Amino acid sequence: MVLQSTRWLALAYFTYFFSYGIFLPFWSVWLKGVGLTPDIIGILLGAGLVARFLGSLLIAPRVSDPSRLITALRVLALVTLLFALAFYASSNVMWLAVVIVGFNLFFSPLVPLTDALAGTWQKQITMDYGRVRVWGSIAFIVSSALTGKLVSQYDYQVILAMLILGIVSLLLGMLLRPSIAPQGEARRQTSAGWQEWRKLVAQNWRFLACVSFLQGAHAAYYGFSAIYWQSAGYSASTVGYLWSLGVVAEVVIFTLSNRLFRRFSSRDLLLLSAVTGLVRWGLMASTTELPWLIVMQLMHCGTFTVCHLAAMRYISARHGSEVIRLQAVYSAVAMGGSIAIMTVFAGFLYEYLQQGVFWVMALLTLPAMFLRPYVSAQEKAV
Repeated sequence: MVLQSTRWLALAYFTYFFSYGIFLPFWSVWLKGVGLTPDIIGILLGAGLVARFLGSLLIAPRVSDPSRLITALRVLALVTLLFALAFYASSNVMWLAVVIVGFNLFFSPLVPLTDALAGTWQKQITMDYGRVRVWGSIAFIVSSALTGKLVSQYDYQVILAMLILGIVSLLLGMLLRPSIAPQGEARRQTSAGWQEWRKLVAQNWRFLACVSFLQGAHAAYYGFSAIYWQSAGYSASTVGYLWSLGVVAEVVIFTLSNRLFRRFSSRDLLLLSAVTGLVRWGLMASTTELPWLIVMQLMHCGTFTVCHLAAMRYISARHGSEVIRLQAVYSAVAMGGSIAIMTVFAGFLYEYLQQGVFWVMALLTLPAMFLRPYVSAQEKAV
């Protein structure tokens, strides 16, 4: 069966984020359901995040020929499915550690490789990337709400069943043939020496530290909000709706970002994100009243989206290959490593402090306020 290339890409984004909308909010609930304690859950989730970081960093760059992108995506989807099925084999902690690392290692490169495919097709055909990519956000909203509803009606076991269903759909969609095959020659591999990487970090350490604190502060939310809200008496369906609401707010701000933040520098946006984070995590530690939970979730567009927009604005003001290298370091350190480390700590903190862990997350926003990088001449000119 042949599918129009833009629809093939939209389906790939939809099925990936449908699966991720199950895994990210509810995997801690599944791990709790098989009998694990919060500290062990934190370690497993942290190990998975480290594997995500390694998968994107080590596997994705191996595909240098754009014409092989679809084959690579199919192979990764198949291996991801095998690891997902392996969760059924045993609830032994060591087994789960191995499987969750393998699952994340091969699941994570699917997004950067799909983005690379989108970039390749944009050179071949007329395509509005934003209108294609938005299907991923829509899928996340649908799957998180649907999974929450099903968990409320049945039990935690439906989480793994839904995850496997999503990945099967991902693989089947990728097995379809796009109308236009991606074309291109292998990219010439260029690598910067250790001195250049060290210089890059030294020049941008304030930026990297700031975004690491702000993104790392999401660790307790990503790992334990579902467990926390369920312990406060909310059903899994309500938890799913709350997670969906956060993504809806994220989509709205991404869509309107040019209008809303045209006059903001990256330094201004980082301050806005830090202040929003201080308020959001403080509220989460203080109350579980539904109206306030709705407010907290709407603040996701400030804690995550505004921070990410600030990072993109800061990075885009760099020159030449520095843009690519700084983007790689940002993705690895702020979006991977910091969240992985804080997730492990959040597991131990949640075990003993319960909602107090969110006060710790709120405290992380304070150093970020003082570490904000100064606006460069390049950014002023953008």
